[in-house]
Amino acid sequence: AEQVHRLPANASFAQGAAMGTPYATAYRGLFQRADAKPGETVLVHGASGGVGTAAVQLARSQGMRVFGTAGSDEGRRLARDQGAHEMFDHRAPDQFEQIMKATGGRGVDVIVELLANVNLGKDLTILAKGGRVAIIGSRGRVEIDPRDMMQRDVDLRGMVMPNTPPEELASIHAALVAGLENGTLRPVIGKEFPLAEAAEAHRAVMEPGAFGKIVLVTGKYEG
Repeated sequence: AEQVHRLPANASFAQGAAMGTPYATAYRGLFQRADAKPGETVLVHGASGGVGTAAVQLARSQGMRVFGTAGSDEGRRLARDQGAHEMFDHRAPDQFEQIMKATGGRGVDVIVELLANVNLGKDLTILAKGGRVAIIGSRGRVEIDPRDMMQRDVDLRGMVMPNTPPEELASIHAALVAGLENGTLRPVIGKEFPLAEAAEAHRAVMEPGAFGKIVLVTGKYEG
C-alpha cells in the first residue's frame, strides 16, 4: 500500500504507467546520488529513451544546462522538445570532443549514464573538477583509467532503485506528483500495446532508437 498513489487529475493512465520507474530512477540518479544543483551542466546519455527524457525534464525544471546524446535526428529532436539545450549524435566518433568543446573546455558537472560499459571510460575525460557520474545502467564490464578520476576529483555513484530508503522514496514521490500537477513533467509515451501483444511490446523496448516509454494497456483494445 505504501507504493500505491493517487494519479493527478490532469494525467492519463498511460502517463501514470510511464511515470513511476523511469522518473523515479532519473530523480534519484540526478538529485539523491549525483547531487545535481541549479546552474550545473548535466549530460544525459540516451536522452530520447524513457529514463533519458525524464532526466532531461527534471534537470531542465531545476535550472540546469542540459546536454544529451541520441542516435537519430528524431531522437535528438524529441530530447530538445523535452528541454535539452544541446544534443549530440552518440554514433559520431568525436561526440565526446564535441561535448567538451560545447562547455568551453571546462567539462560537465554531472553525467547520467545509462550504458556505462560503452561510455564510462570516455565520460571520465569530459567531467569538470568535482564532477559526478550517476551510473544507472550497464550491459557488461568496462575498463577505466583511475587517473582520469584522480586528476579531476570526480566521483562514480552507482544505484539501483531497490536500495532507495523509505524517506528518499517519499521525497521522490512528492517531487514527481508536483511535477505532474504543475506540468513541468510530461511522460513521453512511445507506443501503446494491448496486453495480448506483450511479447511484441518487449521486442519494441529492445529496438535501437526506441523513444519514450512502451506502455501495456488493458481493456482499451478489447471488443
